[in-house]
Amino acid sequence: MAGNSFGTLFKLTTFGESHGVAIGGILEGCPSGMALNIEAIQAEMDRRKPGQSAIVTQRKEEDNVEFFSGIFEGKTTGTPIGFAIYNSNQKSTDYSHIKDSYRPSHADYVYDQKYGFRDHRGGGRSSARETACRVVAGAIAKQFLKELKINAFVSQVGSISLNKTYQELDLSQTESNPVRCPDPVTAAAMEAHIRDVRKEGDTIGGIITGVIQNVPIGLGEPVFDKLHAQLGKAMLSINAVKGFEYGSGFEGVRMKGSEHNDAFNTDGTTKTNNSGGVQGGISNGMDIFFNVAFKPVATIIQPYETIDKKGEIVQTKGKGRHDPCVVPRAVPIVEAMAALVLADFMLLNRVIKS
Repeated sequence: MAGNSFGTLFKLTTFGESHGVAIGGILEGCPSGMALNIEAIQAEMDRRKPGQSAIVTQRKEEDNVEFFSGIFEGKTTGTPIGFAIYNSNQKSTDYSHIKDSYRPSHADYVYDQKYGFRDHRGGGRSSARETACRVVAGAIAKQFLKELKINAFVSQVGSISLNKTYQELDLSQTESNPVRCPDPVTAAAMEAHIRDVRKEGDTIGGIITGVIQNVPIGLGEPVFDKLHAQLGKAMLSINAVKGFEYGSGFEGVRMKGSEHNDAFNTDGTTKTNNSGGVQGGISNGMDIFFNVAFKPVATIIQPYETIDKKGEIVQTKGKGRHDPCVVPRAVPIVEAMAALVLADFMLLNRVIKS
């Protein structure tokens, strides 16, 4: 299986399966001599871990990170940072009923067809549990990018939308509720909707909005390595993501060029920010903002029809502990992937300028 690494200079490689002994990663490219706040890394992990509220999966994992290399006396050494998160609360029997069949809209079928073999326990490598490794690396990237502000929040669950721009919100309130929506009224409606969907044995999708502030001008490379292209790749690599847009996004098609163009101020900033902080694939110093769309989780706890390995129609029902909506726990994952992209481009800029 290829494709287990992300990044060019600030590079993360992950390993492990949902119900294996552990998941983990190797982070290369982190500059030496950087003081690491291990508690801050664990705090990011706590934001993503299962069992943190009544509206997420009730799998109980502490998700404590153990570092093996690349850190000495609290500082990075410049060598690869190796780490692991041990799995301690697997219930593999919850998946025995799908050993020989496939969940619709899940990776089960294509994994079997591509590799001729699959780990059916929790989805194996296709499980969103792998994203815990990204959060570790992203937390380190955030500490490298200490001048930048990287925030994400839930802006939609199903048909319930937060009809406010990020400038109208107090993003410090994102962690004040289980949904991670910084507007308390909308958050309450979202939470109630997730609870109702869960009672039905069903799932629901949503949207996470990301905001990156204090970005210097010049991050991103022309043509294939545009900044927004790498952000898109990062977000689309997250489990259950079905869409990515930045700046004016799809709504921009309703505007004329005279409306959409971001007029300059004398200092080089722009009066509007329809570009979403990126022009020609390069950061222009304005805020970068984007939306990430997540589909409903494929595993539903109700009867459904599918096919087995023989291609025969079978009736089955989802079991186990699953998120009725992934977006609350995906907020730190979106932030982590954004941080990995920005850290990589910061290092690339150092190389170009040296």
